[in-house]
Amino acid sequence: MPNILVVHGPNLDALGSREPAVYGSVTRAEIDRQLEQLAATLGCAIECRQSNHEGVLIDALYASQPKVDGFLVNPGALTHTSVALRDCLAAIGRPAVEVHLSNPASRDPFRHHSLISGVASGVIQGFGADSYLLGLRALVTLLGESPHRG
Repeated sequence: MPNILVVHGPNLDALGSREPAVYGSVTRAEIDRQLEQLAATLGCAIECRQSNHEGVLIDALYASQPKVDGFLVNPGALTHTSVALRDCLAAIGRPAVEVHLSNPASRDPFRHHSLISGVASGVIQGFGADSYLLGLRALVTLLGESPHRG
C-alpha cells in the first residue's frame, strides 16, 4: 500500500474564505476529507500537513522518510519563491505531483514560473479542489510504476 504525504503550503489553511472567486469555497479540511476517501478507494494511505512556514514544511518532508513513497504538494506562494523547498524535494527523490487550485499561468505574471515544477513528476492546476483529487490519482499511478516502491 503506497504511503503519500499531502503538503499544503502557506495560506491554504484559509481556503473556503480566502478569495473564493480565485480558490473556491471548499475548505482545506473538506479537501483533506475528500483525499482520505479517495485514498481508501485507491488503496493508499495519506497524511495531510499544512503550514504557513517554509521550514516546517521542509522538516515534514524530510521526517517522512523512509515511510513515504510520494508527495502531493500544493506549495502555495512558495511555488514561486522557495529554492529550499525545491531542493528538499529533489534531495528526497521520491515522486511528487504539484497541484494548484487556480491556474497560475492565467494570473499575475510573477505566478507564471514555478521553482517546484522542475523536480515534480507532474503538475495539475486550475481545477479547484479537484486538482488535488486528480493529483492523487496521478501519483498513485506513478507509484505503481516507481522503482522507489517495494
